[in-house]
Amino acid sequence: MSELHDRHRRVLPDWLALYYEKPLEITHGEGRHVWDAEGNRYLDFFGGILTTMTAHALPEVTKAVSEQAGRIIHSSTLYLNRPMVELAERIAHVSGIPDARVFFTTSGTEANDTALLLATAHRRSNTVLAMRNSYHGRSFSAVGITGNRGWSPTSLSPLQTLYVHGGVRGRGPFAGLGDAEFIAACVADLKDLLGHTRAPAALIAEPIQGVGGFTSPPDGLYAAFREVLDAHGILWIADEVQTGWGRTGEHFWGWQAHADNGPPDIVTFAKGIGNGMSVGGVVARSEIMNCLDANSISTFGGTQVTMAAGLANLNYLLEHDLQGNARRVGGLLIERLRAAAAQDPGVHEVRGRGLMIGVELTRPGTRLADPGRAAAVLEAARAGGLLIGKGGGHDTSALRIAPPLSLTVAEAEEGAAVLESALRSTL
Repeated sequence: MSELHDRHRRVLPDWLALYYEKPLEITHGEGRHVWDAEGNRYLDFFGGILTTMTAHALPEVTKAVSEQAGRIIHSSTLYLNRPMVELAERIAHVSGIPDARVFFTTSGTEANDTALLLATAHRRSNTVLAMRNSYHGRSFSAVGITGNRGWSPTSLSPLQTLYVHGGVRGRGPFAGLGDAEFIAACVADLKDLLGHTRAPAALIAEPIQGVGGFTSPPDGLYAAFREVLDAHGILWIADEVQTGWGRTGEHFWGWQAHADNGPPDIVTFAKGIGNGMSVGGVVARSEIMNCLDANSISTFGGTQVTMAAGLANLNYLLEHDLQGNARRVGGLLIERLRAAAAQDPGVHEVRGRGLMIGVELTRPGTRLADPGRAAAVLEAARAGGLLIGKGGGHDTSALRIAPPLSLTVAEAEEGAAVLESALRSTL
């Protein structure tokens, strides 16, 4: 393993992060488990950063990929593509957006880039509202709207970005307020901000902030924001790259927790829909999607083999009610983790929805983040046969738990027991 790590360091960038003091090479997986190059078996509670959404080596998806690869893998968007049309039809239907149009990309970063292109072209403005502590991708424009310093390596940007309060419930100047007062304060801040700038193109927001540590505002915040945005003609972009497809259990899309006044103008998606294949995309109302007045194609977005995977994966998810499973099993897992955290003075909060759970670690008796312990828990969980992630705002002190949506009750109990042991061993 050290030999491969040495080769990695010689040819790949220093900023390409690896987990663990001794990095892990995953060689294969099945269901909710993966194996490393040394034959060790792990329960996977991170799914390739929320990407293996249904299961590793899901037969329905691997069969669809194999059969499509045996016919044709790729032709570009310059030719009619039956799997792309079929998947677009399904996504348009489940999006909730009237007269929806779908454009496929290869990643969530590219999906958010496309959404920004559409919004700024439609509104003729390069000003964008984004949430503090947010993350929207690695490209130049996506970094320019990312409100998390740990993932924003440059202040240069083609956009003017203004950051809004509200994405993090437990920190900041409004943290001590009740939910209704919190929403009112954030709305007042948004109104004040709009009084000092030219009309922005859009607000882009994750319903639950992923890289930021699985934080979220009270339900209804974005509905309240939407009333203000609509009054100014500002579009709402929901970044559903991590929250989409039923992961939150209660809803199919994260935005539906804020759905009093209808769906967003634009929704971006990626990660879980391909179950490991490189699929991203944008759904928008037709007048927004069709606003571009120049040619545009995608060489690799919507390629036949990834569309076949996405279609098989979405069918499996819907037919087996994985959203309902995320709600039931996720609810049990959250309660199990909260019970364990009650005995740990270094756990500030266990939060989340469905199978998207964050455990925020702080130094006992304070609100100071404890990234050192988060790293230690990650290592201890691995030693116990469990893979998890981490994230956070000013730090990386939140553990991120996001298993495949087919997780069983027994596997949830097993993972919770390992994580509880890892927390105890690092006190």
